[in-house]
Amino acid sequence: MQYSIELFKKDKRTKTGEKLIKKMDFKKGVDKETINNALIKEGYTIDKGFSYEIYQTWVTKKSALDGKEFVERYDTPYYCSPSSETYWSM
Repeated sequence: MQYSIELFKKDKRTKTGEKLIKKMDFKKGVDKETINNALIKEGYTIDKGFSYEIYQTWVTKKSALDGKEFVERYDTPYYCSPSSETYWSM
């Protein structure tokens, strides 16, 4: 399984109160605990205003056209995904 991380920093100038700093992809076979330890080692800790979300990089979805399953990245915009009717109506 491959994981991706979205790293955020507190920022009161934004509506959500945080802004996206960067996205990182990790190699296959790396577990969540290893990722967590790597982030702490690099200084991305809660007390410095950082937070992060861990996602499974590749997700399985069904096509809206024929119902076949396919794999895509977790952050693919809805309108660019074959799982949406918007994709097929263009």
